[in-house]
Amino acid sequence: MDDTFARFGFPAEPGTDAFWAAAVTPVWAPCGDAGWTALFLWRGSPASLDFESWSRPVPLRRWGETDCWYAEVAMPARLRVTYQVRAGDGAHADPHNPTGAGGDRSIAAAPDAPAQPHWPAVGTADVLPLPRARVRWTSARLGGRRTVRVHPVGGGGPVVLLLDGDDWLYLHPAMTAFDSAVAKGELPPVTLVFVPAGDREAEFACRPELWEAIGDELLPLVEGSGVPADPERMVVAGQSLGGLSAMYAALEFPGLVTGLACQSGSFWWAPGAADLADPMGGPAGGAIAARLRERPDLSGLRVAFDVGEHEQGMLPHCELVESLTERAGATVRVSRSPSGHDRAAWRHALLRDVAWVLAGDVPAAGR
Repeated sequence: MDDTFARFGFPAEPGTDAFWAAAVTPVWAPCGDAGWTALFLWRGSPASLDFESWSRPVPLRRWGETDCWYAEVAMPARLRVTYQVRAGDGAHADPHNPTGAGGDRSIAAAPDAPAQPHWPAVGTADVLPLPRARVRWTSARLGGRRTVRVHPVGGGGPVVLLLDGDDWLYLHPAMTAFDSAVAKGELPPVTLVFVPAGDREAEFACRPELWEAIGDELLPLVEGSGVPADPERMVVAGQSLGGLSAMYAALEFPGLVTGLACQSGSFWWAPGAADLADPMGGPAGGAIAARLRERPDLSGLRVAFDVGEHEQGMLPHCELVESLTERAGATVRVSRSPSGHDRAAWRHALLRDVAWVLAGDVPAAGR
């Protein structure tokens, strides 16, 4: 055997039973000063790796006449990324990777990736715990019926509204992570409200219907559910188009939102931009920057912005919105995560930024 596999610590010949018994991937080797080389394996058929918004698909190569297919992928330092193996007509989790995100995704984290202490590693076959409390939301404004899960952490407190709530229920264990952070004193007690997305592109665009429905329909249901919650203080956490929608809510519904945790907000968005060949090629900051230039009063609002270091197309849009938001009077925190457009990295910023937003939250007298 040449050193292709030996340098990753495999003692046996590729394709043998002993080789597959030792196969836990990805396996990492230093790559000069530039980061890491990660070795990925697949058994039995042609396949490729599909990374979530970080790189183009990477085809796997076959080792001789064996059933071993492999790829060596150069990755930057500190990267954490979600990926799938595409084989035949399907997309699969990596069967050799014990860390999953739902049933058909895996997570690769470089050895120097920032720790995510409150997020347990879950396998692809694991069933995540769900909040016991739920409300049935039949929306006159949005149409349709949704199940919204509600979870009081540490006895409950300010509402933390999690947009794309189903992702935080079924792909990433947000309930467990918030429980852990509150138990260790890194977050105050909160009440999580997991809002499932309907038509994301329609509901998360800069339109009022979603936030009218949340204020007039959903929050009264939460208050009437018997779960301890203080909807007078509400932090909205959103990612991508959800981050866009969260910022829109802060601008247009200031009495509803007291703070934002916004990861990789889609601030390129403007009417019609999604239909362009390059949606991010329009004016920096899109519709949100145009609204911020009107100098709305955002004093009293706390906003934590985060975006991935590898989201090059997003950075100019996010940077402008960050600066304009601060100019409008908001208290702003800005950070960059070692990732692409990826929920596996957003989850660390989610806990950290909600904690920061609530650190400046002082209840009004009588509440």
